[in-house]
Amino acid sequence: MKVIRVDRIGGPEVLQPAESDTPKAAAGELLIRQTAAGINYIDVYLRTGAYPHALPFVPGREGVGIVEAVGADVAGFTTGMRVGYPESPNLGGYAECVTVPARFCVEVPTGIEDAVACGAMLQALTAQYLATDSYHIAPGDRVLVHAAAGGVGRILVQLAKRRGATVIATAGGPEKTALAKSAGADHVIDYRAVDFEPEVKAITGGAGVDAVYDAVGKDTWERSLRSLRIRGSFVLYGASSGKVPPIDPQTLSAAGSVFFSRPTFGHFARTHAELAERATEVFEAILDGSLQIRVSNTYPLAEAAQAHRDLEARKTSGKAILLV
Repeated sequence: MKVIRVDRIGGPEVLQPAESDTPKAAAGELLIRQTAAGINYIDVYLRTGAYPHALPFVPGREGVGIVEAVGADVAGFTTGMRVGYPESPNLGGYAECVTVPARFCVEVPTGIEDAVACGAMLQALTAQYLATDSYHIAPGDRVLVHAAAGGVGRILVQLAKRRGATVIATAGGPEKTALAKSAGADHVIDYRAVDFEPEVKAITGGAGVDAVYDAVGKDTWERSLRSLRIRGSFVLYGASSGKVPPIDPQTLSAAGSVFFSRPTFGHFARTHAELAERATEVFEAILDGSLQIRVSNTYPLAEAAQAHRDLEARKTSGKAILLV
């Protein structure tokens, strides 16, 4: 089978097409013939050595495809079923076939294209747990979503609106603010043009928002805290501008006895049942039209190197997918 292999650490050029034996499904696993593979920044970190990994390896932990074989001790999956996986513990997704523990797979319903389903895996399931469990968005809530034109941010705006919230979104520049607005945000702030903190206070009449979803980190966290209502929730789920420094608990008290959390995907998908429940809500939202997954770039498997170049050059404004 065809794969993209990394034999040495380096730039996108180290992503080389190669041939490999088709793996076999071990106990508890599914063998999936892939139709789409997700491209994520963790793949870049592995390729560059920022996250060390033994060489050689095939990148990729997210994808969609058809079950070709079912390993022993697997229930609920059959050959021919279309499935997706958001975050496999195994690498190997940049390939025609991959083995994935069944525990990390969900069935993909008809009516959703492969690329869209793949784009909904990690990003949309992340947005789902952020909107339901990191902070439970309820009708009438006001939430602030940073980086609202990004993959998770744009989906989070839509899911927050679906749950009845008023959404204040931040993004940088006219193109990205337009994307945030098209996702359904009620108020969009161009953080390059104005300071978002006084804008949020003006929009909320000085009360602050019920929750802030912050994937930016270092450049925004202090103002994000000050944008919360008393006993509001600060959800930090990324750090694109750099890490947030250690926080004195008294800072949270001074901000209004606010709640602070730093969630990670695995803690919100601890069982297959929990993962499947989250996927069900995401797929229902796609099928009823309240959630649009933006797949901005698709590439043949052999062009994985170009996909990484585009990702690192910020030439992808939505999800980037390898079509296998």
